[in-house]
Amino acid sequence: VCCLEMTTKRKIIGRLVPCRCFRGEEEIVSVLDYSHCGLQQVPKEVFNFERTLEELYLDANQIEELPKQLFNCQALRKLSIPDNDLSSLPTTIASLVNLKELDISKNGIQDFPENIKCCKCLTIIEASVNPVSKLPDGFTQLLNLTQLYLNDAFLEFLPANFGRLVKLRILELRENHLKTLPKSMHKLTQLERLDLGNNEFSELPEVLEQIQNLKELWMDNNSLQILPGSIGKLKQLVYLDVSKNRIETVDLDISGCEGLEDLLLSSNMLQQLPDSIGLLKRLTTLKVD
Repeated sequence: VCCLEMTTKRKIIGRLVPCRCFRGEEEIVSVLDYSHCGLQQVPKEVFNFERTLEELYLDANQIEELPKQLFNCQALRKLSIPDNDLSSLPTTIASLVNLKELDISKNGIQDFPENIKCCKCLTIIEASVNPVSKLPDGFTQLLNLTQLYLNDAFLEFLPANFGRLVKLRILELRENHLKTLPKSMHKLTQLERLDLGNNEFSELPEVLEQIQNLKELWMDNNSLQILPGSIGKLKQLVYLDVSKNRIETVDLDISGCEGLEDLLLSSNMLQQLPDSIGLLKRLTTLKVD
């Protein structure tokens, strides 16, 4: 380690042990990776770098709780702690005001604290595979959020003002218990990918037709009975998966989806398709088996 270049502010990445042979030199450790280390708690040496640490990876350990001291690391931009044994996210998360990316997937977290709203820089949250049953209203104040992954959770509904998250581009909510979407979602004008597969929708949510820039929509494994004409308002739609539903009819206005390339209709109750499907000039994949 001592043959690292002698710069006044050396960047020591990963698990390099900071070298002590150059006294008087300030050490900047910005990234620490303790993934797959069999840890039961966050290593204490992390706190030696609380002023400079920007990325911390603790993936695939057996950590049960996040210590208070961790939240003194106010320069932290990325906190990655998937596949651990966390049962909650402490309210002290609010002090990570520079946090941009948070990965807490594959834990036992049941809810987000209301004051997650203080992490205003958050752009990406990966929280899939947790028993989260609802999102606090404070969640809708994360106005910089561009990607939200909450697959395989216990969500029954989204907050009424979810549409405040106007920068969302990717929203994945597969394998939950959703039956409806809030009307405010019409404001999600930048949303391009929406995954609602494996939920409990019996009809296409009305608000969908207003999310004009949607390119990819998954609604497979629900209980849809018709594919209504309103779907034709999604002019940018490239990929539509409504397989494994109970669809008996497809409205002829589907021809409005002029950019559609992939249409997946397998495992439904269709007897016939409208002739207007022939107007989908870009269609390359049609599955109806």
